Amino acid sequence: MAGLKKRSVNLAGHATSLALEPEFWAVLERAAAGEAISLAGLIQRIDLERGERPLASACRVFALARTAG
Repeated sequence: MAGLKKRSVNLAGHATSLALEPEFWAVLERAAAGEAISLAGLIQRIDLERGERPLASACRVFALARTAG
């Protein structure tokens, strides 16, 4: 996998930086497009459902679940 790619997203009115590998960003972008929501909207949903898990980890788990089935 390539190095991390950092992006800024606005979550609940707060700017947050999130660093993921490009492959994970690609899965998240496809998932957002498939659900007709913005990438930020998808990440906000993941954030609300992540519990105690770090946001980057929750995004990776979401992406893996999407590619697994």
